[in-house]
Formats: sequence, structure tokens, C-alpha cells
Amino acid sequence: MSNNKNTLPSWFEGTKYKNGETITNPFSGEQYELTAEQLSVYDFIMGTQIVMETMGTTVNNKIINDFHKGLDWFRETDAKGYMKLLD
Repeated sequence: MSNNKNTLPSWFEGTKYKNGETITNPFSGEQYELTAEQLSVYDFIMGTQIVMETMGTTVNNKIINDFHKGLDWFRETDAKGYMKLLD
């Protein structure tokens, strides 16, 4: 797995953004600037979380595994960003 926050992981099949953005944690109010690649994975994580909550027990293993891959990638590429936005 790459540790570069400017390189998307090879498994990623989600929307790829061209620009980064400042994201606000909805719970803490903390803000953090993300690269385009980080924003792509962040949105994937957040969207997947909604899908898993909606599907409940019918969620499949691929969705669960991809969700955890996204969290792992984010944690490994930017621990500070992970702690501010996803922890």
C-alpha cells in the first residue's frame, strides 16, 4: 500500500476528484485540508458508511472490506487527517 497522500490506492474505484478541499468534521467542528486524492477516499468512506447503515445485515463483504481499506489507506497516508476527520 502506498503511503503517498497524493496517490490513490490501486484498489480504489470511486470518484476521483481533481481538486482538494477543506473538510469540517461534523461532530467536532475541526477543519482539515485534503488533497484531491484524500478527498476522493474520504467521500468514498463516508458514502460507504451510509450504504452500510442503510443495508444493515444485507451488506456484502466487498463493501465492508473496501470500507476498511479506505480507512487503512487514510490512516497510513495521513494520521493527523485521519484523527481529525475519521477517528
